[in-house]
Order: sequence, then C-alpha cells, then structure tokens
Amino acid sequence: MVNELHWDFQFGYLIHDVSRLRRIVFDRFLAPLKITRSQWRVLELIARESGVPQTQIANELDMGKVAIGSLVDRLEGTGFVVRKSDPSDRRVNRVCLTQQAQELLGNMRKEIDDFDARIMREVKECELQATSRTLLSIKRALLDLYNGTNG
Repeated sequence: MVNELHWDFQFGYLIHDVSRLRRIVFDRFLAPLKITRSQWRVLELIARESGVPQTQIANELDMGKVAIGSLVDRLEGTGFVVRKSDPSDRRVNRVCLTQQAQELLGNMRKEIDDFDARIMREVKECELQATSRTLLSIKRALLDLYNGTNG
C-alpha cells in the first residue's frame, strides 16, 4: 500500500509544504513586532544560554558566521543584544540579551503559544504525540545517515 501511495514523495512533500507554510504565516505573525523569524531564533537561543559565543550561535542554527554576524549587528542596533569580549580570548564575541529583549521574548512566548494553538486546533493530543514521536524517529535516522553512523 505504501508504494501505491508514493509514500516517499507525498510524505516528504507534505513535511516540506507544512514547514514552508508555517514559516510564511509565522513571518506574517511576527511582522507587527518588527522582528524576523531569524532574529527571534537567535534571541531564543541566547535566552537559553546567555553569553553564548557568536560562532556557537552560527553552528547551532546551522547558519554561516557572516549571516549570524549581520543578524547580531541588527539585533545590537535595535538594542536587543550586546556583544562582550570573552575575557580569556578576545577574538570571541559573547552575545547577551538586554532587558528590552527579555521583555520582548516574555511577551512573545504567550503570543507564540496562541499561534501554535491556533494552527494545532484540529489536532488531537494523542495524534500530536504520535506525530512527534514519528518525526523524532525520522530525525534520528536522518542524523545517523548525515553522520555516517547508520549501518
């Protein structure tokens, strides 16, 4: 039955399409806040680990160092982050949130929870849990293939 449905194409396409649509709608959602999804991702990462090195941000978000540098420049220009030199290695820029960014994130988290609730309103909790487990299994398999550890 899986072959009859062209499961590999439909499943991959559906995941891509849902991800693309969520990004588009989420960008529209963030527009009134004058922040981009990329900037939000950087702020959330820094909120989890204050003083994170700029290169670590690039690695964790799978972005180039130049792209992260530009994002951090914009965030610094709007007063959301400050760069601090690492006392043990002056080549390392550590990025910290400002109070303004902490307040923004605090307000955004409630809005994002509401956004997620709206797009998930038709999904039952048990379906969401099953889908999450399935996607995590697929992610692990892909990471194994990516890292060359899957036999």
